[in-house]
Amino acid sequence: MQFITLLRRRSIGLLWSGLALSAIGDQLYTVALSWIAVDIFGPAAGYIAAIKSAIILAVLFFGGAMSDGWDRRRTMIVADLCRCAVLVLVVLVWMIERQPDAWVLALAVAVLAAGEAFFLPALQTILPQLVVNEPGLLAGTNALLDATNRLARLLGPGLIALAGAIIAPIHFFTANALSFLLSAAAIMGLPPSSTPARSSAAQQPKHPFASLLHGYRTMHTQPLLGFLLDSNAFIGGAWYVAFFLAVPLIISSQFDASLTTGFGLYGLVIAAFGVSNLIANLIVGNRPMPEHPARMILLGVCATGTGILLMALAVLVPMRPHWQLGAFVLASGLSGFGGPFKDVAFATLRQTLLPAADIAPATRTYIVTTHAGMLFGMLVAPMMSRSVSPSDLLLICGGIYLAVAVIGWLRFSR
Repeated sequence: MQFITLLRRRSIGLLWSGLALSAIGDQLYTVALSWIAVDIFGPAAGYIAAIKSAIILAVLFFGGAMSDGWDRRRTMIVADLCRCAVLVLVVLVWMIERQPDAWVLALAVAVLAAGEAFFLPALQTILPQLVVNEPGLLAGTNALLDATNRLARLLGPGLIALAGAIIAPIHFFTANALSFLLSAAAIMGLPPSSTPARSSAAQQPKHPFASLLHGYRTMHTQPLLGFLLDSNAFIGGAWYVAFFLAVPLIISSQFDASLTTGFGLYGLVIAAFGVSNLIANLIVGNRPMPEHPARMILLGVCATGTGILLMALAVLVPMRPHWQLGAFVLASGLSGFGGPFKDVAFATLRQTLLPAADIAPATRTYIVTTHAGMLFGMLVAPMMSRSVSPSDLLLICGGIYLAVAVIGWLRFSR
């Protein structure tokens, strides 16, 4: 398999190991935080995720262009160490006061969001440099590193499903802190990264929003990239509302789960998503980019939306509780199968169709659209929950995915 060949390269193996550890820890933190927030705040827990998206947007707006001149490797290391430090603070305060204080949770969300906003564009810029002499390996490298998130969605929530009944949520925050520390250590072993030369458009004096505008225009020089960028706000917000608000609300009410058993059940649902994510990633990563990538991408979007709709139907259709739970978990697995077919192809197209100097601005623009959708969704969904049920939220989210797939198919299937 191509993955094995890539992992034998020292730089790629180091980067993958660091990202895999931090991604697993991050999933532990995200699932634990989502469950705790829903248990405390109910539907208003969506505002926690809205804070995260707002911080990421603020950092990208005001600090993104400035970071283009930084050493990519050092940026990633500092981002990991800062995220480790704030999680250690959360654990210490939690242990002293015996409960997660709102202010320290908000601080953790803010610092982790800022670290992500600096880390991801630097990562996307480093990847082509790792295979600069063999550009044919770029798609496989993207798939390999994308597999870190897919593997994390399996192992992280899987650990919660197995150990959530006996391990306090605080220790999942501890594990995440350790994972960021190990990730920083792995990235330190990479060779120093070079800073790409700025494009002619980027050499001009810019206000804070100009770099993002440049990235947006660059993406729209390719019609497919432009469509995926614009639609990303809709499906990014729909996915987050579905899995980090509607699903925990359904588990805590529909399945009559206590805090402990419900926490493990929530981990099981996300782990099912992760299993199919990883399988699809292995399929995509070990085949060349198709001649018509739009078809593969849009079929992936359709699969994710169909899975979300089936999760809603599993709750709405009368059936025995065990059958209902099984159908809910299986539908989550189907939803996870579509992600890599879109994400890996989208990342590879950005890195191959755009000039090297424009990859970071384009990636920041992509992250902005994702979190703009998440911010809007997590602000609107708690208000909608007063008049619609969590299963109705799933129906809406699945419908958004299918609408994007249909519109894209009509435009690009030929």
